[in-house]
Amino acid sequence: MPKILNFKIILFFIIALFALNSCKNIENLPGGDARKTSPDPRERVKKNLEEGRGFRLDNFGKNLKGGDFLFASANELWRASLDTLDFMPLSSVNYSGGIIITDWYSDGNSLDESVKISIRFLTNEIRSDALDIKVFYKKCNQVASCKVSQKTGSLSAELKKQILSKAVVYKKQNDDKNFKPYKGSSVNTTR
Repeated sequence: MPKILNFKIILFFIIALFALNSCKNIENLPGGDARKTSPDPRERVKKNLEEGRGFRLDNFGKNLKGGDFLFASANELWRASLDTLDFMPLSSVNYSGGIIITDWYSDGNSLDESVKISIRFLTNEIRSDALDIKVFYKKCNQVASCKVSQKTGSLSAELKKQILSKAVVYKKQNDDKNFKPYKGSSVNTTR
């Protein structure tokens, strides 16, 4: 009997530890600042539904095609990266692993020089530190001995800038497409 009691006590302390640990960063939760959030629940509902958060019962049962799924085409950074690199042959593309690697690419002018680009996704958020872009150069001489080197410079920064700007455009288009004005009861804003 004491073993069961000891087990229950230990289990209680473990659960309490997790509960207390999860509460320590509660001030960092989104929407937690009362100064930025309206006290009127109708206004909060309207704002949340217009921003695409929550669900509506009037749309229930209308989409009987199997549901909406998020694939790589829904990730703005992923789409922008593929669109930016569409002129290069791709060697490895792994959405779940978050990496795109191109094959060696050379324009028709210099056959002894080629470039390879690797893009690793660190987050799905559109921000400057979301991508780790590496550019490799390969220079071969006439005897077919090649030297490969990684270079940091303007090409990597320019690729990141172009990908992020395209991703912002895709995000705006997606937000505009998903925006649905709230058609609930009229909200009285005058008091």
